[in-house]
Amino acid sequence: MKKIQKLILPGLIILVVSIIYLFYFASSDGLDSFSDLDANNNAVKDIKVKYLSERGLTQQGGSITFFVSDKNGKVMQVFGEFQVPPEIKQAEIITLQGHISGSGFHAHKVIVD
Repeated sequence: MKKIQKLILPGLIILVVSIIYLFYFASSDGLDSFSDLDANNNAVKDIKVKYLSERGLTQQGGSITFFVSDKNGKVMQVFGEFQVPPEIKQAEIITLQGHISGSGFHAHKVIVD
């Protein structure tokens, strides 16, 4: 009986740590949502979205514009002045670093996943 009592506390600790890891620290391969970002905050955040290649990518001078959608299906225009990775044409999922600005997303960097 005493052996069982000695195993209960370590077992509970392992269970709690496992639950915290699974729900808080484990990365997911899914898309993120624009609604998680604050439109009044200009801090640069990462967001994983679906690149909508059928809508095209426009480059004028140093400015780049294209469209993405989040996990809720919300389509947003992305704009900014940055180098577009050549792999973006074949990409489905990309990570944007930037912030919401007006009705679009001002990106500072694009990472192809």
